[in-house]
Amino acid sequence: MLSAHSRTESARINLRTSPEAKALIERAAAIMGATVSSFMLQNAYEAARRIVADKDTLMLSQQAFEAFTAACEQPAEPTQALVDLMALR
Repeated sequence: MLSAHSRTESARINLRTSPEAKALIERAAAIMGATVSSFMLQNAYEAARRIVADKDTLMLSQQAFEAFTAACEQPAEPTQALVDLMALR
């Protein structure tokens, strides 16, 4: 769902489409009892949220997850190059 903050401020998005797509969107909005704008905004927002979440989510097998957590719990000793680099700070 859209946040309350996004309802108090607005920004315009313009787009062009085919007459067929427009008619279908208008029909779907009417079926849902929504305006075309609210129907398009809600559906585009939900699709965008899913796409971003899929991009930001890392899926690991159980074996890979266990290897990752083991590496985090027992990090390797720093190399001399890393020690030298950090000394520059």
